[in-house]
Amino acid sequence: METSYRSHTCGALRLADEGATVSLCGWVNSIRDQGGVLFVDLRDRYGLTQCTFRGDKDADLLAAAERVRGEWTLRVTGTVIARPDEARNPNMDTGEVEVEATALEVLSESKTPPFPLNEKAGDVSPEIRLKHRHLDLRRTRMGEILRDRARIASIIRRGFDAQGFLDIETPTLVRSTPEGARDYLVPSRVHPGQFYALPQSPQIFKQLLMVGGQDRYYQFARCFRDEDLRADRQPEFTQVDVEATFVRPEDVWGFFEPVVAELVKEFHGREVPQPFRRMPYHEALDRFGCDKPDLRNPLELQLVSEAAAGLGFRVFSSVVEGGGMVKALVGPGAASLSRKEIDALEHEAKSMGASGLAWAKITEDAPTGPISKFLKDDAGAAFIESVGAKPGDLLLCTAGSGIVVNRVLSALRDRIGARMELIDTSRTEVLWVTDFPLLEWNEETERFVSQHHPFTMPVADDLPLVFEAAKVGPENYDREKLASIRTQAYDLVIDGVE
Repeated sequence: METSYRSHTCGALRLADEGATVSLCGWVNSIRDQGGVLFVDLRDRYGLTQCTFRGDKDADLLAAAERVRGEWTLRVTGTVIARPDEARNPNMDTGEVEVEATALEVLSESKTPPFPLNEKAGDVSPEIRLKHRHLDLRRTRMGEILRDRARIASIIRRGFDAQGFLDIETPTLVRSTPEGARDYLVPSRVHPGQFYALPQSPQIFKQLLMVGGQDRYYQFARCFRDEDLRADRQPEFTQVDVEATFVRPEDVWGFFEPVVAELVKEFHGREVPQPFRRMPYHEALDRFGCDKPDLRNPLELQLVSEAAAGLGFRVFSSVVEGGGMVKALVGPGAASLSRKEIDALEHEAKSMGASGLAWAKITEDAPTGPISKFLKDDAGAAFIESVGAKPGDLLLCTAGSGIVVNRVLSALRDRIGARMELIDTSRTEVLWVTDFPLLEWNEETERFVSQHHPFTMPVADDLPLVFEAAKVGPENYDREKLASIRTQAYDLVIDGVE
C-alpha cells in the first residue's frame, strides 16, 4: 500500500520493521496524555498504530500534537520501535510496536463528531448514522462489512469464471414487465409522457442471451422493486444472477456447490461435503414444517393425528375427523421453561393462526400441564413413548390445517432450539430443497397460483397430470392431483436461510 504520501498503512507494522523510518496517514482514533508523553492511535481502514510524541525529544512537536483532536486527519513520520513488554497490546495487530514521531502534518482538522467512531461507539441510532454516513463508514465494523462483501464477490467471480461463465451486463432502463412487485418508473425526456422501468431482475435479457447462444452467463445485477421493506426484501438490491443452456437441475447445483463451499471455507474455516444434501419439499414440510429448515437444530416435527385422536381430547379428534392434522414437537429439557415463557409460545402460536397450543411437561411422576389429564392412562403413556418424550421434556401439540400446523410448529422449533441452546453453531448446514409443487390453492381468490414461481417445468413423471388437467378444464380440476404436481424448482438453504 506504499504511496509517495505514506510508506505503510496503519495495520501493517510489526517487530520486523523495528528501526525503519515510516510515514503513516489516517484519522485520530484516540488520544492519551501521560504528561510529557502523548500517545495518538492513528486509524485507517487497515488497522491502528500507536504514535508516540515525547517532549524530552522534541518539545515543539509535542506542543503541536497536543492541539490534535479526535478524527483529525494526520500524516505522522517517525521511527518504528518495539514497545516494552508490559505495554504490548495483544488485541492489536500492531500491538508489539509503536512509531516514535519525528514529524507531524495536520492534513485536515475536524469538528467534534456527532457520535464516537472508535470501538467505544456503543449504540447509535440508524437515523444519526445515515445522516453522517461518511463518518459512519470510518467505523471498523463498517469497513469489515465492505471488505467481506468485496471478498465474497471476488470468490464468486473466480468460481464462475473457472466454469466458463461470462460476466455480462444487461440494460437498466427497460420496458415494464410483469413480475412479483411494482416497477420503479423513470420518465423519458425524449418521449414525453412515456416511462422506462427499472428492472426487477434481468430475466428477459438473460433468456435472450441463452437463445443468442452465449451458453453460460452471470452478473452481479442491480434489481429494483417498489415494495414495502421487510427484513429480506429491499427496494434496491444486488443479486448474483446466473443462466445456463442445455442443463438439468443437477448441473446447476454443480455450478453453485464449489462456489458456496469455498465461501464457507473462506469465512468460517469449515469444509462442507459435496454434493450438498438434497431434500424434497414435502419431506422438509413433514419433518420441519417449512421449506428452509435449519438443520443445525436437531428438533423434528412428528405427525401424530391417529394417536392423538385416540386420547379422548375432543379438540384433537374433531380436527382429525374434519380432515386436519395433529403434529407434535418435543423440546428436550424444556420442561424447565417457566409458565410465562410457555404462555409466550402459546401467544405466538395464536398470532400465526393456531386456535391454541396443547402442551404438557413430562416429569418422573406424571405429566403436568393443560393436556396432562389425557396422558395419564395407558393410551397417554403410549403416546408419550411414541413421540420419544422423556422426563424433563416439554411436549407441544398443534391441531388444524396442514398449513397452519406446519407454520406454527416450525416457528416454535426455532424458538425452543435457540432457547435450549440446541443449535450447533460450530457447523454450517447447506441443503438443496427440491421438487417444489407447481401450484397451490389460494383460498381468498379461489384459484390455483404458482407455489414457487411460474418460470419452472414440471418433473417428467408428473407431466401427464398437467395434460389431464388441461383437458378437463378449470371447472373439473382435481385439486388434490393438481397440488401434487412437482416441479424442477429448488432453493439453496444455508443454516435455515434461503
